[in-house]
Amino acid sequence: MATPPASLPRARLLERVATHVPPASREDCVRVAVDGVDGSGKTWFADDLAAILIAAGRQVVRVSVDDWHHTRAHRYARGRTSPIGFWLDSYDYDRLRQEVLEPLGPDGSRWFRRKGHDLHTDRVLHAPPERAPAGAVVLVDGLFLQRAELQDCFELTIWLEVPFTVTTQRMAARDGTHPDPTHPTMRRYVGGQELYFAQRSPHTRADLVIDNTDPQAPRLEAARPAERTADVASSPRGRAR
Repeated sequence: MATPPASLPRARLLERVATHVPPASREDCVRVAVDGVDGSGKTWFADDLAAILIAAGRQVVRVSVDDWHHTRAHRYARGRTSPIGFWLDSYDYDRLRQEVLEPLGPDGSRWFRRKGHDLHTDRVLHAPPERAPAGAVVLVDGLFLQRAELQDCFELTIWLEVPFTVTTQRMAARDGTHPDPTHPTMRRYVGGQELYFAQRSPHTRADLVIDNTDPQAPRLEAARPAERTADVASSPRGRAR
């Protein structure tokens, strides 16, 4: 599916977000997480933010957590409908840290692998590593990026706030899944992400919280932890999902 051109409100918001990306040191990269539930628009947002940063003269490395899944046997060991399995077993965080986030972190070698797994063939990948440019912005999109296993792995974390009633409709159009978040076939995915909310409260941990319910007119809801507390009750997560 082709990415639609950014509207003026979206472009302005992305430019504002770009100003929050920390400057890099001479040798180190800056790691930025774009987190949110499935269907919240993470990949599209990260791609558009990358374009804004490149236009501003910064070098960018794009990584997706979807390229670091565990194999199917591991992912579904607790059952194909298990929310706990979705939450605990989806991604290989050890390899993600060792082969991406740590070498691209402070004093890292900058030698990294972009992909560790092919979701379609279920093959584990070990391609030759590549070296990120010094001072690059490393934009990582994906689910569960504020897990304990990834603590201190990002210099900036962005949370895209979209209710399940919206994201499951997007997933239905994209993947052919059921559009109702309460449908039994969605239990694994919605339930797993609700475990994430309960255990990590990602919308309160993120540096930037963006309402991406309308992706062409996203809104910056909060930019500092102290400012987010009052917003939780009125946030899209508080509505029916």
